[in-house]
Amino acid sequence: MTTARPQITPAYRREAEREIRAFTRDWTDRDDRIALVSYFGTFLVYFLTLYLAVLAWPNPLLVVPLVVINAFSGVRLYVLQHDCGHASLFAKKHHNDIAGHGLSVFTLTPYRVMQFNHNEHHSHLGNLDERHTTEVFTMTLSEWQGSGFWKRLWYRLYRNPFIMIPIGGLLTYVFAYRWPKNSSKIGAAMVLAHNLGLAAWVGAIWWFAGVPGLIIYAGTVFVAGCIGVFLVYLQHNFEDTYWDRKPELNPARAALQGSSALDLGWWWDLAVANITYHDIHHFNANIPSYRLRRCHLALRKKYDVQTIRWPEAIRSFTLKLWDEEAERLVPYPRRQTEPTLTPAE
Repeated sequence: MTTARPQITPAYRREAEREIRAFTRDWTDRDDRIALVSYFGTFLVYFLTLYLAVLAWPNPLLVVPLVVINAFSGVRLYVLQHDCGHASLFAKKHHNDIAGHGLSVFTLTPYRVMQFNHNEHHSHLGNLDERHTTEVFTMTLSEWQGSGFWKRLWYRLYRNPFIMIPIGGLLTYVFAYRWPKNSSKIGAAMVLAHNLGLAAWVGAIWWFAGVPGLIIYAGTVFVAGCIGVFLVYLQHNFEDTYWDRKPELNPARAALQGSSALDLGWWWDLAVANITYHDIHHFNANIPSYRLRRCHLALRKKYDVQTIRWPEAIRSFTLKLWDEEAERLVPYPRRQTEPTLTPAE
């Protein structure tokens, strides 16, 4: 007979929160050897697949899979940059900053601005009054019901996965990140220097590989953007997520319930540096990406941690609005139709 594991439910108790926080502290040790392998190993895959794709041009049977692998390595570089922003990849903070700046050209993301905006996101996680800090905006059901035609149309287009994933990724990483929000607070010079570095990198691709190189690079950026938006959406947009307003807002519940644990397979975890275990990351951002998966699996042995697998992940894209009364993400409400009256009525 097995002992039932305590569940992480909406009724969070302070004892459980303290126990989980103590548990996650055991996974915060940085190992520079693992970090270096992860850092330079990812760069090796990135440059090698880009080079092989250029050599394979114009054979689509070879180029397409190489572009996909390159795109995943680009996403992985972004996750490592995200780790650097939390000073969790390497043991020393200045090593994280150097590595983060080194990654920024290849992730198309200015390091310091990303760090500032992402820390804002962590600070206001789950707060309905601070939704401007989220990567994907979520409207409440009551706001939807009070909105007019044009606002509803904008929101429908914005939350449509066939628009949000391909076009949203392109607009965000290629255009918006050339001058991301809050750039003026961090410093224009740093953003401009990043953009010059990116221009030099694109110029180098053209110099060595010509137009085929630029086409391949554009393809990898596009696919990486799609993967990135897919992950970012699922990190906080699923049925049993969590939103609230202060003073009732519970930060621990926002981290563990309002962030997802995506169980999409070992290969997927490897490809995206375990950012799939976003609940543990939000609960303790000091855990390096190379320890997140093992921490999550160990936590599963003690608690019934909610996980999202492929079927639920795909279904989550049908959920659009936060229902404050039901406390869950719901689809658009069905249109109300007037009852048909018979002559007798």
